[in-house]
Amino acid sequence: MNAVGIDVSKGKSMVCVMRSFGEVVLEPFEVLHTAQNLNDLAGKLKALDGETRVVLEATGNYHKPVAFVLHNAGLFVSVVNPVLIHDYDNNSLRRVKTDKKDAVKIANYTLDKWTRLRQYLPEDEARLALKNCYRQYQQAVAIRTMLKNNLISSLDLTFPDANNLFSSPAKSNGCEKWVDFIGEFWHSGCVSSLSADAFAKKYLKWCQKHRYNFTRSKSDEIYSCAVNATSLPKSPTSKLLIQQQVAQLKAVSKSVAAFQQEMLRLSQQLPEFDTVMEMYGVGPSLGPQLMAEIGDVRRFSSKKSLIAFAGIEPQPNDSGKIMGNDKGISKVGSAVLRRTLFLIMTVILQTQPQDEPVFQFMNKKRSEGKPYKVYMMASANKFLRIYYARVKAVMDSECSQ
Repeated sequence: MNAVGIDVSKGKSMVCVMRSFGEVVLEPFEVLHTAQNLNDLAGKLKALDGETRVVLEATGNYHKPVAFVLHNAGLFVSVVNPVLIHDYDNNSLRRVKTDKKDAVKIANYTLDKWTRLRQYLPEDEARLALKNCYRQYQQAVAIRTMLKNNLISSLDLTFPDANNLFSSPAKSNGCEKWVDFIGEFWHSGCVSSLSADAFAKKYLKWCQKHRYNFTRSKSDEIYSCAVNATSLPKSPTSKLLIQQQVAQLKAVSKSVAAFQQEMLRLSQQLPEFDTVMEMYGVGPSLGPQLMAEIGDVRRFSSKKSLIAFAGIEPQPNDSGKIMGNDKGISKVGSAVLRRTLFLIMTVILQTQPQDEPVFQFMNKKRSEGKPYKVYMMASANKFLRIYYARVKAVMDSECSQ
């Protein structure tokens, strides 16, 4: 049997082929990620005598073209979590880290875990597009948060607390009322220099232009805030800074809204969409995020595998007569999935649906005096078990049809 270890990096990979008892079939060699080189690699591996299995680490997007080409060539390919390779026994006190050494280590791992390797199956187009869209959505949300905090900080010099004047939810295109308002009334002097009635008329026209509701009480509240605000004097530079920050924030907010709509459209193409959306705490925002991060649930051999992937499994900590049960969760897995689960648990905690099994379990742990994070993650564990059972049943029924 031929164990192929591939250490993947950006644009190239290091390949090593070994057999049992440390026999090196092919010394570590470099392969560029071009169509010709990858096809040549597939041909070279297929020409080896005996059964061949290829193992490579999951490294973001770098490993995907390599795994895809080798899989399509008819080779057995297994994509392994990098944590498993990192923790694999080196049998050496020296800490050597090179691409060649890593390729040899992966090849040895392949030999050792030969019978337990799981075959790689390419994701279908909808799931792959959903996951890629979710990654861009995360980046856009992080940028939006940064820009929003930056704008609020700048408003402390021109119109303090202006961001707290409105509680209207964001529009479907991502626009928020307070951001649009600041784009027009960027300084408290833009309001306080007018009379209350004059500002009310101007505010009414602004609401009609941007399709917001107008109330005189809100107009008076804004006017009172502007009159009592302590701001630096108006200047062309301050106006430029505020309006440019508003323009940047609105552009990113529209991108976030567009990503959300596309994620919802893509998730509707998946067979488990209706089942997932029926679960309490999951809505049109968190539902696609959950499906994007978990992917095809059939790639997990059991519900415990899914829980381990999320990194919320408890860690036993026993030694001799010491029985330790308070080490916490492993956190070895998808931090993004843990965040999504935490948000779902927050929704359940806030709404408190008495007939939902997850909330009943959460309430039980709270009554036992468990700390906040403990009962939240324990409830997330319960939620994932239910998710796995329901979605797995849907996927299996679809395959049987």
